[in-house]
Amino acid sequence: MVLTPGPNMIYLVSRSIAQGRRAGLISLAGVFLGFLVYLLAVSAGIATVFALVPEIYLAIKLTGAGYLLWLAWKAVRPGGRSAATTEELTPDRPRKLFLMGFLTCLLNPKVAILYISLLPQFVDPERGHVGLQGLILGLVQIAVGVAGNAFFIVTAGSVAGFFARHPLWQRLHRYVMGTALAVFAVKIATERTGAAVALR
Repeated sequence: MVLTPGPNMIYLVSRSIAQGRRAGLISLAGVFLGFLVYLLAVSAGIATVFALVPEIYLAIKLTGAGYLLWLAWKAVRPGGRSAATTEELTPDRPRKLFLMGFLTCLLNPKVAILYISLLPQFVDPERGHVGLQGLILGLVQIAVGVAGNAFFIVTAGSVAGFFARHPLWQRLHRYVMGTALAVFAVKIATERTGAAVALR
């Protein structure tokens, strides 16, 4: 999920190239806070909501699968763009960088879908408190996500330059990511896991 293209990755890479690694890392701190807000909100009530109204889980799961399919189409369609294709950004102060990173994360549907429709599939009620399991899984994902995005920030200039010089690799990246997203979407939409059944 960290490697799939999305608003967070595009914004952080673009910001790093436009204003330097420090600006990218400040923006990443805002993204990190956005991850925490989503995780805490979902962990606080996900078990209760899904137990009372299991149809909500199904609706969210299908919406999440649809969103991933839409991302897949954006990646493979003619004229689609890779996450390494950057945008021109004007320099901003640290406070604005932090807030922009935070808002970019909060307005990113992929994050909400990840926590609401994906994490519960790895929760096993027999192993203890469902909410705590979701919180731990989310914290692990945040750690992986922050580390992965930090790597993209540090290597942004080199990666963007490589893709600019090698359009074939840029297209290959788009198709690999698009295919992975599509497969993942179908898996989410069709799989009925033990965690989902238990919540029913």
